[in-house]
Amino acid sequence: MIELGSRERPQPPPPLVVWESLTEPRRPGARQWLELRRDEIEPRILRAVRPDLVVWSSLWPDRPDDEIHFDIRPAHGGSALRWTLLTPGEIPDSAVLGHLRHRLNFLINAQLRFSYGQ
Repeated sequence: MIELGSRERPQPPPPLVVWESLTEPRRPGARQWLELRRDEIEPRILRAVRPDLVVWSSLWPDRPDDEIHFDIRPAHGGSALRWTLLTPGEIPDSAVLGHLRHRLNFLINAQLRFSYGQ
């Protein structure tokens, strides 16, 4: 797998809460944060190790083999969450790559964070 991008940022809740948000983003009673665009599809959970790893399938139907890995660890009373976008195939051109990275960063480090009241 080739790494296309990665970023780690703090999240306010403990690792188990972050893990649950990533494994069940549509959980009843939880704040909804995974708002997909028309060119995106619901991710499938490919692997999950409670409470420190979640692997999603691609959000983009035109890049079906990509994976998104989430590494979660305790940090400063909350969590440190790293997303890593990986592909077994070709690296997309710089415009597409920039879009994919930006979109993941927005979903995780804005939408997910805001769902926790931050």
